[in-house]
Amino acid sequence: MMGTTSGTPEQGHVGRRTVLKGVVGAGALTGFTGLAGHGTAAASVSGSDGGDGGECGVARGWGKVADAFRANFEGPGEVGAACSVYVGGRLVVNLWDGLADREANRPWRRNTIMQVASTTKGATAICAHMLVQRGLLDLDAPVVRYWPEFGAHGKDQIPVRWLLSHQAGLPIVDGPLTFEQACAWDPVIRALEAQPPLWEPGTQHIYHANTYGYLVGEVVRRITGKSLGTFFAEEVARPLGLSAWIGMPAKHEPRVAKIHNAAPFSVEELLAGMIKVTGLDAETVTAWVTALYSPGSVAIRAGELGGAFTTSDYFTTGAWRASEHPAANMIADAHSIARMYAATVSNVNGVRLLNPATVASATEIHTDKTSMYGLPPGLNIPADRSFNMSLGFWRACPPYPMVSPASFGHPGSGGSVGFADPDAGVGFGYATNLWNFRPDDPRATNLANAVRTCLG
Repeated sequence: MMGTTSGTPEQGHVGRRTVLKGVVGAGALTGFTGLAGHGTAAASVSGSDGGDGGECGVARGWGKVADAFRANFEGPGEVGAACSVYVGGRLVVNLWDGLADREANRPWRRNTIMQVASTTKGATAICAHMLVQRGLLDLDAPVVRYWPEFGAHGKDQIPVRWLLSHQAGLPIVDGPLTFEQACAWDPVIRALEAQPPLWEPGTQHIYHANTYGYLVGEVVRRITGKSLGTFFAEEVARPLGLSAWIGMPAKHEPRVAKIHNAAPFSVEELLAGMIKVTGLDAETVTAWVTALYSPGSVAIRAGELGGAFTTSDYFTTGAWRASEHPAANMIADAHSIARMYAATVSNVNGVRLLNPATVASATEIHTDKTSMYGLPPGLNIPADRSFNMSLGFWRACPPYPMVSPASFGHPGSGGSVGFADPDAGVGFGYATNLWNFRPDDPRATNLANAVRTCLG
């Protein structure tokens, strides 16, 4: 996908500030130096921050992340953005600046929230693995154990894990579906029940851009009696004090940042970016991109969801934000994304979402065992250079290096990303309203590289 309008941040106050400095007190983060920009102020921030993210700044030893955040405004460009990092359950980076709406000159504030697209998929995966941890969901059980109607057209032997690993053969629905039906949930579920797999399940993989959320979300609903968004609100967001929703209440609309599109780019730039981030040769990348992203391809159809999403205009509507799309429409701030991921690998104010055994199971790479669907005969795209997927989480790979080979998380279309690293005890969140679809968009990677440097 490509941006349609150009845009340079009119105000990037981090870019004109000295590097933020802070002091780590015993048992607490204190002395965060605030940004004098849009509505931020210097104040002490408790390490057990109660979920609100505290004030804007970094702790001692984390200035390089502030440098990278500032440089993103000056180099690749930001309109508004935020980045937060937890280590060992404690907040060490909490940054935001710029504009939530450039045309209205509305500043990005501490409570600004943003649509984070497929970063949502990681939150959905966390919910599923919480059920596994509680003994309520068996990853190797057939989906029909929980959702009997799913078994039509040869789908009765598909195990739950293939829904999470994008190997079920259901990236599309034939439709036709409308946007309103996609927001209503049940019409998509009926369409998935009637949909035959595109390949023998478990033998190939391709990104289930939209169906992932309905497939995993329906299993969660059948087990708990709650929608995925409700389960997330009650079991993840509320205990951690997050500003994050999958199905956002309308009262939060004034806090939502406006999407701005980065400058468009050419096919040649797309290919060059893919070559850069994957390390694959030009011939391989050209064949790959041609096969997957030509008009009418499976990847394009996966994004359209049977005709429901043939335009990106839906992304700007309150109806989209209020409905539940567990693959693509979480609304959150960067601090909440970081805090959520931190709670998968450490204790955050007495809350830990996943234990180490669950994390180990959830992050086992699956797509290295199957081929990518839709490629011409003889073309092989290694998973660790393209789609390094475990059970609902990307694993670290050249396109998304995160901080170490142990890292796991999920990016979102446009630039947002959240991830955790169990070895370092890191939870990371980044949200931006300058949506850049270049494969070599460096902003999140710049920040993750700075985190890696600060970890030492």
